[in-house]
Amino acid sequence: MANAGSAQASASPADATRQAAASPTAAPAELVAGARGAGRGMPSRPRVGIRTFIAPTDIHIEANERYASTADGAPLRLDVCSPPAASGPRPAVLSIHGGSWTHGDKANADWRSVCEWLASEGFVTFSVDYSLVPTAVYPTAVDELQHAIAWLRAPANVDRYNIDPRRIGVFGGSAGGNLAAMVGLRGHGDVHRGTRVAAVAELSGPTDLTAAGMRLGGGGPWLRGIELDYLGCRSTLYCPPARDASPVFQADRSDPPVFIGGSEHDLVPSAQGEALAAALQRAGVPHTIRIVPGSGHSIGILDAGMRRDVAAFLHAHLG
Repeated sequence: MANAGSAQASASPADATRQAAASPTAAPAELVAGARGAGRGMPSRPRVGIRTFIAPTDIHIEANERYASTADGAPLRLDVCSPPAASGPRPAVLSIHGGSWTHGDKANADWRSVCEWLASEGFVTFSVDYSLVPTAVYPTAVDELQHAIAWLRAPANVDRYNIDPRRIGVFGGSAGGNLAAMVGLRGHGDVHRGTRVAAVAELSGPTDLTAAGMRLGGGGPWLRGIELDYLGCRSTLYCPPARDASPVFQADRSDPPVFIGGSEHDLVPSAQGEALAAALQRAGVPHTIRIVPGSGHSIGILDAGMRRDVAAFLHAHLG
């Protein structure tokens, strides 16, 4: 059953200005939206969402591990944030950055904070990069992220990182929320094997990319344009990949539990999260949905309260 919740979140207002391609150290779109410049032309860094987290000093980081290659041979890499050593195998989480499927980076300041936060909760966290639009369109990123899950389960990596291959989850925000949901809901059967995962947590992810879905909650032309670019389509009138790329059409009874987060006036309308919750309900998949007040987006709503709720969900299903 869905657990509908509401709590105050500190978040900056989100607007619909499409961010240009970001450098690896630039703040992601989900936190830039609504911010104003702060001296010397640099964007301000309002302390909202994940920026309220202060990382402990005992997190170990290994950067730029290669997990796969693109079709043309370019390396695909991830960063590993490990909690202090434990006596037994530990749960793992794949963290998927946002950025409209066109930009973003596993190691920018905000997504590195996500990686460190999840590690501080006891999860060995793998913050992953994937191919971006326009170089690649759906289903490339989803395929690559499933390769990352298979890489985690390789016996050598299970031993190297001391993880339990039966306790792997996925977390993502914004475009990364869509991808996290796709990784979790794509396919059928045992969630402890192959490219399946045992839990999904997503914030502000588009969940229905069909023409009807793009209208949910009043989604505007800016958002439709981003989604069409990702799908490799010119128009909503004819876009064959749209249904296949939409988590709302992937759910079946064998899928893992899902946490859905968003805000009342999110850049991606909260109706998208509600549509996913309804699809999971129909399929008999356990899920929790939490929509907070305000206009925060993605990890911009990942304040102490939301972090507590997401961590509790992941601990409940991954240990």
